[in-house]
Amino acid sequence: MAKGLRALRTARGWSQDRLIHEMRRFAEQRLLDIASAASLKTYVSEWENGRRTITDRYAGILRPLLGATDVELRGDAEAPESQVDGYSDLLSRIDAAGSLSESMVPSFLAQTELLRTMDRQMGATGLVDQMNGHLAAMEEALTFAVLPGARKPIATALAGASTLAAWQALDAGAVDRAWRRYELAKKAALDAESPLYLAHAMGEQAYVLADAGRPHLAVELVRDAQRTQTERQSPRLRAWLAAAEAELCAAVGPGMESAARAALERATELLPDDGETRDADMLSIFLNTGHLMRWRGNVLAKLGDASAMEELYASLDRADESFVRATSGLHCDLSQAHLARGELDDARSHLQKARLLANRTGSVRFRRRVELLTGRL
Repeated sequence: MAKGLRALRTARGWSQDRLIHEMRRFAEQRLLDIASAASLKTYVSEWENGRRTITDRYAGILRPLLGATDVELRGDAEAPESQVDGYSDLLSRIDAAGSLSESMVPSFLAQTELLRTMDRQMGATGLVDQMNGHLAAMEEALTFAVLPGARKPIATALAGASTLAAWQALDAGAVDRAWRRYELAKKAALDAESPLYLAHAMGEQAYVLADAGRPHLAVELVRDAQRTQTERQSPRLRAWLAAAEAELCAAVGPGMESAARAALERATELLPDDGETRDADMLSIFLNTGHLMRWRGNVLAKLGDASAMEELYASLDRADESFVRATSGLHCDLSQAHLARGELDDARSHLQKARLLANRTGSVRFRRRVELLTGRL
């Protein structure tokens, strides 16, 4: 993804006037004093053309509006890391990190859970600063944790938070950031000696490849994830990876239909019938029979299977209202299924609902899908 305000704005499909309107509305809601609309029009033009530097004051408004980091917004180089001066400072940080596994790790996990809930209901764009600070705190702690007993709990927490941050970045259209966050998650999982988190990060990272136009490579990566110490993977994670393989095979298109169907069957067989929604050993995974039904409908819709309609409408009836972004995807799937049957009015109706939810959560990823489907009407 190209860096800079113009690229971030256009990725959202906003004109300069729309950006100014959103900035002023954001400021009014938070009782912030900013320039007039006329002055902001000049500022935005000069920011985008490199004739004016975005100040911290306005960057604090633009980051949550556009779901971007400071680097992506300004196009600057990463700020250098602070230097640790002297052995006493070093030992102080090492001592502090040594106690984190007992004191701070539960707080890290609770913060990740809060950010996950906020992301699921409201979208990722407004959480950029919080997530960056959250990851930085855990990376700092891991840097100065010496022994495995101290490192593993922090690394496990970092692996889970990094995959969440990566998925948020992908949803916001920040592809480079998403890829790097997945690489961070994989490294943390290796440090934690956790094949579960490693396989999950690999499985989600495959979606970056698929979105970038490399679906065959994405399929290979998710299959490799399933071969990553399979015997240590939980049944729910294995079911999740199989369902992801099915979706990615369907994205390839002709020639992979049988593989997609086989992966769906495997996911159904692997999913525990325990009434639980999440994996006790890995809270990053949300998967029960209802979620898998929605996923199956998604795959079948991509394959042009007429039975997708029944699965998708059943999923819509059972949908958890807190999964706002997932519901946007469900309406996209229904629109695609109706399009395959030539039912254009129904397709338009679901596409309108998908667009509203995508705009509500600021999902660039689903907005792109909506635009692709709109082009087929």
